[in-house]
Amino acid sequence: MAGVFGAGWAWFAVGALLAAGIGWLGWVVLREPRADSVAGMGSSIRPIALGLIRRRAQILVFEGRDDVKGETYYRPLGGGIEFGEHSKAALEREFREELDAEIKVGELRGVLENVFAWRGDPGHEIAFVYDAEFVDPALYANDEMKILDDPATAIWVPLADFRDGRKILYPNGLTALLSSEQ
Repeated sequence: MAGVFGAGWAWFAVGALLAAGIGWLGWVVLREPRADSVAGMGSSIRPIALGLIRRRAQILVFEGRDDVKGETYYRPLGGGIEFGEHSKAALEREFREELDAEIKVGELRGVLENVFAWRGDPGHEIAFVYDAEFVDPALYANDEMKILDDPATAIWVPLADFRDGRKILYPNGLTALLSSEQ
């Protein structure tokens, strides 16, 4: 019945049943799980697609900051994969949303699992990392590109900066994945 009249009605019914002396059995029968209950809470794994766009010995990334860790980091562009969406299609959509740019998605370079903390909150991602290239070659001439759906800017950073530890590249494992290409 809770599903017919809504969760609010179920809690009202519990009170009425308890007042009438029917007790906890009536509560168990009518109880509907609540989205905000402890059982429904918890973190989830976020699938993402990231694109490795290269310009000579550089990759296109955005710069982020975690003030809790006191850390500046870099990550390739991309984002969340929606339910029912293929990771390649998600990557194409994300580049349209972030840079208003069309890309050609290439080979799947790898899949990385990233368990992390960001600004003190736990996170868990499965990242599909693809080689990609801009359809419009003029975009490679831009040293910076404003990300349209975020206050960040995309920049070209030399791979050597990540390989030698001068800069941090996320997700975890991406620097090793790129280093294995040599």
